[in-house]
Amino acid sequence: MINLLPTAEKEKLLLEKKKRIVIILWILVLFFLTCSILILFSIKTYIQAQVKSQQYLLLEVKKEGEQSEIQNLQEEISLINLSLARLDFFYRNKVYFCDILEKISQTLPQELYLTNLSVFPYSKEESKGIKISLSGFSPTTETLFEFKQNLEQEPSFKEISFPPSNWIELTDIDFFVTFEIPQNI
Repeated sequence: MINLLPTAEKEKLLLEKKKRIVIILWILVLFFLTCSILILFSIKTYIQAQVKSQQYLLLEVKKEGEQSEIQNLQEEISLINLSLARLDFFYRNKVYFCDILEKISQTLPQELYLTNLSVFPYSKEESKGIKISLSGFSPTTETLFEFKQNLEQEPSFKEISFPPSNWIELTDIDFFVTFEIPQNI
């Protein structure tokens, strides 16, 4: 095909062809930029959502950590309070064994001696205290009877019990006695 157009028209057509190519290139560049912007915006939105979810998880973990620390501290405090309550109970209800031994030794006649002394705490419905069991040797029933009277005269000794087997022998008696010392609650 022969082009019979004048050179001015040829240049005009060439110029128009170049304009169309430039316009198409600009449209492609703008389309590429628009797509790039949209892709970057969606990536930004995704990353922000991930950051927010991670921050939320971090806050939850911190709360759980603080709650577990608080719970551990509360458990320690309750254990310490329990120990303190036990110590308080012990010191409020302490028994002075020296006083008990002194009272018992004051009731013993000269010839009588003890071979065994047992002390047990007891708790009844409305009272509590100490139950004491004594065993020993008495040369005569008169000495044992004197010991019994001495125990009965002591106001802090209650429920004194001599078994009947103590009174069978007249001499060289191995005796046994129990009594209680009540405490105020």
